[in-house]
Amino acid sequence: MKKLLKKLPEAQYIYIKKMYRKIFSTLNQNNLTKLAIINKTDKGTTHQYTKHYEFHLSKKRKQRLNILEIGIGGYQNPNLGGESLRMWKYYFPNSNIYGIDIFDKNGIDENRIKTFKGSQVDKEFLERIYNEIGSLDIIIDDGSHINEHIIETFKILFPLLKQNGIYIIEDIQTSYWPDFGYGGDSMNLSNPATSMNFFKKLADCINYEEFINPEYQPTYYDQNIISIHFYHSMVFICKGDNNEGSNFIKNNIRVLH
Repeated sequence: MKKLLKKLPEAQYIYIKKMYRKIFSTLNQNNLTKLAIINKTDKGTTHQYTKHYEFHLSKKRKQRLNILEIGIGGYQNPNLGGESLRMWKYYFPNSNIYGIDIFDKNGIDENRIKTFKGSQVDKEFLERIYNEIGSLDIIIDDGSHINEHIIETFKILFPLLKQNGIYIIEDIQTSYWPDFGYGGDSMNLSNPATSMNFFKKLADCINYEEFINPEYQPTYYDQNIISIHFYHSMVFICKGDNNEGSNFIKNNIRVLH
């Protein structure tokens, strides 16, 4: 069947592929792993990310969201890539899906999918995209995977994420890879330059109200991170008002014994 389809004129072949993808994606829109396979993204095969995505995102499926993914794929070809953007489109039927890539990807734009060309560490570019979109409910960093870029992008975009939003980093195993320019480190697991150590340190932010240090000044992350979830090669950071208070500490001073 596949050989017969490839004998068709290119335009017909592309149209049939799109219709196949649309029909089967619609039939399986509740199952993110199947959507990953249908749309040919490795998030549900080579990487077993979809089970974690479903755990954290399934309750948001029917909401009207703005979802931004960094890294589209397909390299220089403007018509290639976008597999995961299409997966998200069907999993979130009422949401707008946006993608960022250093290469022009306008060939994959379609209803509810829009792409932008630019760097994930260009602050002016990211702020301009944010202003155009209007708000961000979910951010997914599947971009360069360079440790410095992961950290810098988070510093720029996390403050722009809506309250109760979720920021996700994929392929964070590069935190341990010193080669190919990733800047990771497997020998010194306390290296502050790696993305894993950056996010591990942020875990303390969740408990800042328990610090016994009257000189302590809460940071933006202290006040706006309510949970961090680590999985194999993935991190989920949930944003919200972190102000539950302590039953022993007030203003970082112990008041009860």
